[in-house]
Amino acid sequence: MSECLLLDENLSERLLPLLEERFPGSRHIRLMGLSGASDIEIWEQARLSGAMLVTKDEDFLQLSLRRGFPPKVICLAIGNASNAATAELLLDQADIINAFGSHPETGFLVLRFRSPTA
Repeated sequence: MSECLLLDENLSERLLPLLEERFPGSRHIRLMGLSGASDIEIWEQARLSGAMLVTKDEDFLQLSLRRGFPPKVICLAIGNASNAATAELLLDQADIINAFGSHPETGFLVLRFRSPTA
C-alpha cells in the first residue's frame, strides 16, 4: 500500500504530478486553500486526513515529539533542492517511506541526499 503525502508550503506543488504514481492521492497545502496556515492547522489537517506530512520545517519535528503521532512527519533535510531532485529522493526512498508509515512506534523520518562515496 502506498502512503498519501501532504506537502507543506515550503515545497512546490509542482512535485505532485512527479509523485502521483507512487503516492496516489497526495495533496499540497496551498492547493487546499491553507496557504499561510499555522503549523498547528497544518498538523491537524494531516492528522484528520491520515496523510504523512512532508516538510522542510524542523518545527514539525518538535510538534511530533510533543504531541506524538499521527500524523507522521517526513522532514527533508535537503536545503534548496530542485523539484526534480526532491521528487527523486522521495521516489528512491518510497519503500522506506511506506515502511515508516506502517511502523507502530515511529513518528518522524528525516531524509537527506546520500553523500557521494569517495
